[in-house]
Amino acid sequence: MINPKTGLTSNFLQVIGNSALASLSGSLLGTISVITESVACIEVEQEKFIEIGCYFYRISPAIMELQTTENTPKNAKEILTSLSQSINLAKELVENCQKGKQHVSDTKLRSIIAQLERAVKDMGECLCLIPSSTFQGEEYAEIVVRCLSDEMQNVHFEVRQPQELESRMISVVERPKKEFMPIESDLYSITVEVSRENSQVLSMPFDIPKRTSQSSQRKSGSTSYLTELSQVAQYIEPLYETFSCPLTKEIMEDPVTIETGITYERKAITEWFEASENPEYICCPTSGKKLTSRALSTNVALKTTIDEWKERNEAARIKVARAALSLASSDSMVKEALRDLHSICQIKPYNRIQICDAGILPLLVKFLEHKDGNIRCAVLELLRQLAEEDEAKEMIGQILDISTLIKMISSSLQAVRHATLLFLLELSRSQVLGEKIGSAAGAILMLIRIRYNRNTDPFASEKAGEILKNLEKCPDNIKRMAENGFLEPLLNHLIEGCEDMQMEMASYLGEIILGHDSKTYVAERASPCLIKMVQSGNTLIRRAAFQALAEISSYHPNARILVEAGIVHIMAEEMFIRTIYNEPMNSKKEAAAILANILDSGIDHGILQVNTQGHPVDSDYVVYGIIYMLKNSTPDELNINLIRILLCLTESPKSMATVVSVIKETEACCTLVEIINNPHEELGVAVVKLLIKLSPYVGHTLAERLCKTRGLPENLIEIPTQSNQYITEKQALSAKLLAKIPHQNLTLNLALLGKNIVPGVLQTINLIQKTGTRSSRYANAYLEGLVGILVRFTTTLYETQILFLARNHNFTQVFTELVVKTSSDEVQKLSAIGLENLSSESIHLSKPPQLKRKKFMKLFYLPKSLSFGSSKKKKIPLCTVHRGVCSSQSTFCLVDAKAVERLLACLDHENAEVVEAALAAICTLLDDKVDVDNSVSLLSEVHAVKHVLNAVKEHKQEGLWQKSFWVIEKFLVKGGDKSASDISQDRLLPATLISAFHHGDGSTRQMAENILRHLNKMPNVSTTAYYST
Repeated sequence: MINPKTGLTSNFLQVIGNSALASLSGSLLGTISVITESVACIEVEQEKFIEIGCYFYRISPAIMELQTTENTPKNAKEILTSLSQSINLAKELVENCQKGKQHVSDTKLRSIIAQLERAVKDMGECLCLIPSSTFQGEEYAEIVVRCLSDEMQNVHFEVRQPQELESRMISVVERPKKEFMPIESDLYSITVEVSRENSQVLSMPFDIPKRTSQSSQRKSGSTSYLTELSQVAQYIEPLYETFSCPLTKEIMEDPVTIETGITYERKAITEWFEASENPEYICCPTSGKKLTSRALSTNVALKTTIDEWKERNEAARIKVARAALSLASSDSMVKEALRDLHSICQIKPYNRIQICDAGILPLLVKFLEHKDGNIRCAVLELLRQLAEEDEAKEMIGQILDISTLIKMISSSLQAVRHATLLFLLELSRSQVLGEKIGSAAGAILMLIRIRYNRNTDPFASEKAGEILKNLEKCPDNIKRMAENGFLEPLLNHLIEGCEDMQMEMASYLGEIILGHDSKTYVAERASPCLIKMVQSGNTLIRRAAFQALAEISSYHPNARILVEAGIVHIMAEEMFIRTIYNEPMNSKKEAAAILANILDSGIDHGILQVNTQGHPVDSDYVVYGIIYMLKNSTPDELNINLIRILLCLTESPKSMATVVSVIKETEACCTLVEIINNPHEELGVAVVKLLIKLSPYVGHTLAERLCKTRGLPENLIEIPTQSNQYITEKQALSAKLLAKIPHQNLTLNLALLGKNIVPGVLQTINLIQKTGTRSSRYANAYLEGLVGILVRFTTTLYETQILFLARNHNFTQVFTELVVKTSSDEVQKLSAIGLENLSSESIHLSKPPQLKRKKFMKLFYLPKSLSFGSSKKKKIPLCTVHRGVCSSQSTFCLVDAKAVERLLACLDHENAEVVEAALAAICTLLDDKVDVDNSVSLLSEVHAVKHVLNAVKEHKQEGLWQKSFWVIEKFLVKGGDKSASDISQDRLLPATLISAFHHGDGSTRQMAENILRHLNKMPNVSTTAYYST
C-alpha cells in the first residue's frame, strides 16, 4: 500500500523503521556497556554503584528483545527514546564519579545516587509500556520483564553518612590489589579485546566501545556480581515440580503413569519394580499403595509439556548466553556462557541450528582471537560441535576466516593446536569448505609440515593427515599439495583414478613447477602411466599426458628413466608414422619437444632405437624425416623442436656426419636459411645456432644462399640505435654466424660491403666498449661476432674495394686498440688474427718513394742554377722492416701502428689461443720477405725474446710451440750474441725443447733440434733420417 503523505510503500517504511530501531538499540547497548565498565572503577560507594550497574545490565535483554522480535510494537521507538534519556543521563553521572576525576563531595554524591535512582525508576516505567504481543506468547519472558519493571520502579538506594563514607574509602584504599598471572601467548600474538563487541551478533550498525585498560585490569571481588551468568538468566522459565521424577528428583525424559496415577521416569520405576524383594507385593514408591499391575502408561501430555518447556528453556538459555557473550565483562562470564552452550549442543542436534540462528557465530569467531588460550580452546570445541550439522557448517563457512585457523595451528599451546585441527577436520568433511581451506594462503603447506612432524606431535600429525585426505575431494587441493611438495595424492589419483581423474592429474602435473628431486620421483612413478595415456584414443587425455611428459623430460636426469620406460619409440612413432587424418590432435609438436629434451640431456644416441627395425635416433632415417617436415611448412613450434633435435645430433661426430650428408643431399641449406627471416624469435635463434654448427662443413653453400635470399645478409646485423638498447640473443648469434662462415668467401664479403654495414659495426663496437658488456647478457657475444665480421674482410684484401675499405676505416688501428682494451679472450684472439692478416699485406703495399715530375709541371720550376733554395732533396722516412714508405692506415704496418708492444703483452695471456694468435702476428715481422735483421733488432729493443720464452714455458700446444720455436730460431740466427746469450741462459728452455724433440710432430721436432744445435746441446748431425725410418 502507498502512503498518500510520503508516496512510499508501507513495506519500505517498515524497513526504514526497523533500521532506525536497530541503530537506536545498538547505541543504547553500547552506552550500557560503558556504564557497567565505569561502575566497576568507582571506589566510593562501590557496592551501591555496582548494584545500580546491575539494573542497566539486566535491562539489556529487554532492549535486544525489542530489536529482534518479529512483532515490533508500534510504540517501540517511544520506549527506546525514553530509555535513551535515562541511560545517557546515567552515563554522565557515573563518569563524574570515576577514579581519576576530581573529588566528589558528599552532598554531590548523594545527589548523583538520587538521580541514578530516578533514572532506574524511569526505565522501569518504560518497561511497563512494552505490549504483551512483543513476547509472541512466551509467557515466561513477559513475566520476567514485568517483574523487572516492578522491581526497578520500587528501587531505593540508601546513601551512607559522611563518617561511613570516609571509613569505607580508607578500607578501599588499603585493600591490596590482586596480582594476575601472565597469560601464555601464541606464536601469532593476539592483542585484540573482543569482550564487548556485539555489533555483528545483533546486526546493528554501531560499534560498542572497548573497555579501557584501567577497567580491564580492575578485578576486585565485589565485581563478581556483574560477571555471573546467573544474573542475566533470571528470565528463564522456572522448573515446575511436576516435571521431576519422585524417585530420581530429575526432570523426566520418558514419563509414565502407574495405576495410582503418579508419574515416574520409565527407567526409574522399572528398576524399582525389579528391585522389589517380594514380586507379588509391589507398592507405589510415593503413596505406598499396593499395585495390582505393573502396567506403565506414557504420560503423553506431561511428556509434551516437558519437551515444550525444555525447548523454551533451551531457547532462553541460548539468548542468555548470547547476551553474556555480547557483554563479556569478564573471562569467567565468557567461559560460563561457552560451557552452557556446549551442554545445550549435547542435548539434541537441532539446538546447534538454533544457536547458529541466534546470531552467536560471529561472536564465537571473534573470540578465536582472545588472549586467553582456554577461551580459544572452548570456542574451537563449541564450533566443532556446531559444525557437525551440515547446515551449521555452511553458516560457519560463510562467517569464518580460514586464515585465522591456519595461524592457530602454529600456536605455542598444544591444546589450541589440537582443538584447531579437530575443528578443521570437521570442516574439511564438506567439499565446499575443503576447497576454501585449501585456497587459504599457506594452509596446505602448514598441514603438510605438521603431517611429517610425527615425532614432535603424533596426534597433530595424525589429524593433519586426515584433513589432507579430506581435502583430496577437491582436485585443486591435490594440485596445491603437489606444489607444496606432497605429491602422493596426485600420483595416486593419476595411477589409480578414472580416465577423467587421470586427465586432470596429468594436466596439473604439466602445469605445476616441481623441484628437481620431485621431478625424478614423479618420473619414476608416473612415466609408465603417462606413456600409456599417450597411446589412448582420447584426445584430451593424450594432450594432458604429453604436457606432463614434456615437463618431466625438461629435467635432464630424467631422460634415462623415460628411455627405460620406452618413450623414444612412442615419440618417434608420433612424429613420423601417425598422421592427422581422422586424428583430432596433431601430436608431432609435443612428441618432438619431448624427444628434443631427452637428446639434450646428453644421453648416448646409439642406444636410442626409434622403431622395431633397429634404426637409432642418429640414423639417416630420422634425419631425412626431420628435413622432410622442415621443408613442408610445419608450424613454428614444431620447427623449433625439429631444429633442436638436429642441434643435439650435431654434438656427436658420427651424428654430425649423418646430418651434413643429408643436408647436402637434400639441399636443405636453402630451407634453413629462409627460416632465418621467420618473425618467431625462438625459431630464429634455433636455426642460427644450427647454421653456426654446420658452417665449417657447408659454409660456402650457406654464404651463397645468404646472398641469394631476400633481406640477407644485412638483416643479420641489427645496429642498436640507442646506447641502452638491449641486445637480443638472435642479434648476437647472427653476428657470430657471419663471423663463422669461411672468411675467404669473397661473394659474402662483397655483399656485406655493398650493404655498407662496416660503419655501423664500428660504431657498435665503440658503443659496447664504452658502456661495457654488462649492459646486456648477450653484449659480449655480440661484440665477438662484430669483430669477427671485420676480420673476415682482412682475408680478401686482394679485392680493391675491400682494400679501400680497410684503409678508409684504418683497420690496423681498430684491431690494435681491441687487442688490449677488452675483457673478451675471443675479441683479443680475433684482433690478433686481423693484425696478422693485415701485416701479411704490408710488404706488398710498402713501396720505395718515386718522385717523378710531369712534363707540364717542369715549366713552373726554375733552373737549378737560378734556384734560391737548397739543392738537397727532401727525404721521406722509410720503414726499416718493409724497406718502403709505410703507415698503419695505408700499408697496415704494425710498427707504425705501435701494435708490436701490445701483441707482446698478449704473449703473457693465460689463454693459449690468444697467445698463439699474437705470435702469428709477430711472425709476420720475421718473414723472409721483410728485412729480418732490422726486424730482429727492433724486437730485441722491446725484449720480445723474453715474452716468447715465457709463452713456451707456460703452454704446451703444438701450434704455439711451432711459432715460438720459429721466432727463437730467427733470433739465434739474426740476433747476434746478445740474443743467443739471453736464450741460452733460460734454464727451462732446454727441457721444453727436449720434450718437443721427443713428442712433437715432424716440423716441431726439426725446429727443436735446430735450436738445441744452436745451443750446443746436440751434435751437428741431422737426425731426420733416423726419425724418417
